[in-house]
Amino acid sequence: MIHYRPVLNILSALLVFLAAALAVPTFVSFLYEQTDLNAFLITIGVSLGIGIPSFFLTRSKEELQIRDGFIVVSFGWFIFALVGALPFVLSGFIPSYTDAFFETMSGFTTTGASILTNIEALPHGLLFWRSFTHWLGGMGIILLSLAILPLLGVGGMQLFKAEVPGPTPDKLSPRIKHTAELLWGVYLLITVLEILALKLAGMNWFDSMCHTFGTMATGGFSTKNASVGAYNSPTIDAIIILFMIIAGTNFALHYRALRGKPLIYWKDPEATFFVIVIALATLIIGFDVWERNGNDAFRAGQHALFQVVSIITTTGYGTADYEQWAASSKIVLFILMFIGGCAGSTGGGMKVIRSLILVKFGRNELKRLIHPQAVLPVRVGDMVVSRDILTNISGFFLLYVTIFVLGIIFMGALGLDFESAFGSVAATLNNIGPGLGSVGPTENYAHIPDLGKWFLSFLMLAGRLEVYTVLVLFTVSFWKR
Repeated sequence: MIHYRPVLNILSALLVFLAAALAVPTFVSFLYEQTDLNAFLITIGVSLGIGIPSFFLTRSKEELQIRDGFIVVSFGWFIFALVGALPFVLSGFIPSYTDAFFETMSGFTTTGASILTNIEALPHGLLFWRSFTHWLGGMGIILLSLAILPLLGVGGMQLFKAEVPGPTPDKLSPRIKHTAELLWGVYLLITVLEILALKLAGMNWFDSMCHTFGTMATGGFSTKNASVGAYNSPTIDAIIILFMIIAGTNFALHYRALRGKPLIYWKDPEATFFVIVIALATLIIGFDVWERNGNDAFRAGQHALFQVVSIITTTGYGTADYEQWAASSKIVLFILMFIGGCAGSTGGGMKVIRSLILVKFGRNELKRLIHPQAVLPVRVGDMVVSRDILTNISGFFLLYVTIFVLGIIFMGALGLDFESAFGSVAATLNNIGPGLGSVGPTENYAHIPDLGKWFLSFLMLAGRLEVYTVLVLFTVSFWKR
């Protein structure tokens, strides 16, 4: 059965946490003396006005179970987007609540899809809030809460399982709260390093912070209309490429590397496969861009590497309009959209480990046709992948493809052409942001009908929470005793 009282209690606590998070862009708005200050103050009042009374009225000693974890995580993200959209609406910079919700859900889910046609017109407080939603959502709102709110210690494993991306959550400590603290510590350390690196490369403090939030969360919101390409700086490009790769790699590996095991990356099959895919895709696209567009080899390679890393890590930053590239390059980028980042990273997509296991599983099935009696276990490094995990990944893949196909049909029915419907669903389900067609890297989602924006917002949430966590709420058996 579902324990509604502790579920409501934790959701109330998350609203109080949201109010605390909103204090940061409020301070930024106050610092720059801009017109969005009142919008933030009102939103903080709404969060506290609902969260504090609800928290004390729903206090309970009941423990969370696995069903409760799914509800808290899914509704926690939904509530954050509902309330987090208010500053955009109340300030008047995004008058439509649908548009504001889309922008905020895109931020928290680290998708980076935007309805804004002139990003640079926003005041500093809203620009900071856009990027800060990325940073909060990157490592996970619930995971952050586990690290700082002791009341979530009970039943914390249910929330950890429901939110951490990947086939199996990687615990660094027997205590979930300690695991969350370790992961967030690593996340914070790398964030500070990138902010300093971008500042030294020529960005001001504000832009370096906002672009770091987008990089570390693999989100992609920029303070510039032309994204990272506005800086036209190979140094800035190189720094962001490096940190996108770091953000797209399992953070448990970063923790172990910081503990004195730097070779852990090369011993991890997923990380190795991740780097190999990036290298091969960069070579294919770089040669294509160089041959067809007449760019010098270095510049072609730079653009190719940036876009490959940006897409496979599902960050979505841009330095070039890949819509102008050859069909072969766009096909490679499309494949990378679905591969995504590593499990335990802030990246979206299906995750590298699932793609690696599916490739190995398919290869074994081909061998089995020739040798029907052979015992052919699927191995990843020294580990034999269990049948349960193979079944889980196969089911995940089937469900993912089904949602993708149905999503294309739905967006097509709303009037989008095939390429745009295809691109918008791929970009939101995989938490990338820019897609293909009318939602490409130099376009936005402003023209999408309101119904389409709500649907794509749902895809963002489903993709960010690994599909199962959200879709299980729509099954009849979930709500039965």
